[in-house]
This record gives sequence, structure tokens and C-alpha cells, in this order.
Amino acid sequence: MNVFTIENCYESTALAPYSGTPLYRGFDSESLAAQQVDQHCLAFDVNGPAARASLWWQHVPQMEQERLGVIGHYAASNDVAAQTLLAHALSVLRSHGCTRAVGPMDGNTWRRYRFVTAPGSEPPFALEPENPPTYPLQWSAAGFAPLAEYSSALTSDLAQPDARIPRTLTRLHEEGVHVRMFDPSRFQEELLAIYTVSAQSFTRNFLYTPLAEADFLQQYRKLKAYIKPELTWMAEVDHQPVGYAFGLPDLAQAQRGVPVNTVIVKTVAVLPARRYAGLGAVLVAQVQNSAHQLGFTRAIHALMYASNNSRNLSAVYAAPMRGYTLYSRRLDG
Repeated sequence: MNVFTIENCYESTALAPYSGTPLYRGFDSESLAAQQVDQHCLAFDVNGPAARASLWWQHVPQMEQERLGVIGHYAASNDVAAQTLLAHALSVLRSHGCTRAVGPMDGNTWRRYRFVTAPGSEPPFALEPENPPTYPLQWSAAGFAPLAEYSSALTSDLAQPDARIPRTLTRLHEEGVHVRMFDPSRFQEELLAIYTVSAQSFTRNFLYTPLAEADFLQQYRKLKAYIKPELTWMAEVDHQPVGYAFGLPDLAQAQRGVPVNTVIVKTVAVLPARRYAGLGAVLVAQVQNSAHQLGFTRAIHALMYASNNSRNLSAVYAAPMRGYTLYSRRLDG
């Protein structure tokens, strides 16, 4: 039996000796400092690093009557290493006063989080979390249980009409709502408009945490080369943003060497006011209509929370294709 040891690596430079190992292939060690990681843990066996995780207990989402600790950046090469690492992570979070551990989550919901738990038959799409099927089993064995469920849905009929749209458009026009295509010549201004809507709309989301404007812009600038303006639509009233739908081609198809025929409807957000009821449906329809005109044949409505209104929007067109789970475990009692 392998004997495992734990090493706590707070400084990202501590990962340098291990960056070439399979466990760390593709792992951005510089993100530890940028993402305000409180502790990074490595479990070793005789062959070197066998499991890894980052821990957060200071800058974390809020949950009523709980003090959360977050586990992210998770990977494990075998089940014994996983249990050693997770036991250590739970002990550390408990020692810092956390009452519940949540994960996998790279600090907050603006970053990568959730395990794929119902993979279906479709290959992974761009910007989707991926994991071996063993990871959820490892967390369950460590006493974690599902906290929240999510899904992605697929439609292969982009020309399918939504009978509600014409009437909704008429009402929204009367409210002064104008819908237009993303303007790439004003990229920075468009990102700021998306941030403005997101910062207000997402406050109702499960485990929401505020994100600084500079951090938001940094994340979305990375997507600039992949944005097709016809797939992102903005809604405004008096030139002020009130909603958007953000879509991207599924570049994972190109990486697999197959024709890109799928658009990912990544995010739909509308300001929380009754006058904007139905705007999300209008924006989704516009993305799909534009995608159809560009020659796309499918759309994925990505990573929807089970209790979110986006599930209702998606159900008009799409059928579930994949399921995801966020886990938690109590640390006291």
C-alpha cells in the first residue's frame, strides 16, 4: 500500500517542480495568487504528486446560517490519494471555523465549478467543466452529498419558432426596449454593458459573489478572438443596457477536427424588473435565428441551474443532454 503525505503549497512557485507531471498538465499555477487561494494542497505517494486541491475560507460565497469553505482545482490520480487529500481539506476548513465545505469550485461561481455527473452521449463542448467519472464517486465516499443540480440542453432545430416572441417584442418596444447585435468595434464598452447587467441580474443566483469590474473584463477579454457578433445580442433602453444573450461557436468541435455546426448559448441575463418580462426569450430566439442564418444547425443551452428561469426558456426548444452536480458536506456536528 502506498503511504501518502500532504504538502501545503501557498506560493504558486512551489508548484514549479511538479508542473510537468500528468497531474499538473494544463494547470495554471499562477492562478493561485490571482484567485486568492488560501491554501493549495498536494498529496504525494512514492511516485510523486497523486492528488491536488485548493482551499478557500476567506473570500467565499455566502450561505445563510453557514460559514462556507470551498474546495477547487481538484484532481486525483487514484481513490486512496483522493481520500487522503479530501480528509486533509476538510480538517483544514474545519480548523478555520467553516461549517460546510462546498465544491468542486475554483473559489466562486464566476470560475470553473461543478462535476459532470450525467454525461450523456454528446462530446464535451467549449467552456464546459470536464472530469473523470471517478471524481464524483471520490467526493461521495468522503461524505459529500449533492447541494445543487445543473444541466445543459441541446436543440437541433434552430428554425423552430417561439409563438410568444412577436407579442412579447411588441410589448417590449412599447417599453422602449431596443435589441441589437454586439458591436465588436466597441469591444470594451460592450463588455462593460454586459458586466453592468450581470452584476445586477446575477445577485439572485445561488452562491453568488460580487466580481470586480477589472476581473470580469480580464476574463471576457480572453474570448475576444472567438466572439462572433451575430451570436451575442444586447438589449437597451435609452442606450442603457438592460439585458444580453452571449453565444459562441463550439470551438471544441474544431479542436476535434469536425465541422463547427453548434453554437453555445452561454449566458442570458436581464435586469430584474417586471417591464422586462419575456426579454430573455426574445434574446435567445435572436441568437438561434442568427445562428441558423450563419449555417449552424444546433444550439447548446449551457450549464443552467435547476431552479433558474433559463431552464424554462430552454425547454421551448431543447432537450437535456448533460447533468452536473455541486457537492457539499457539513463540517460541524
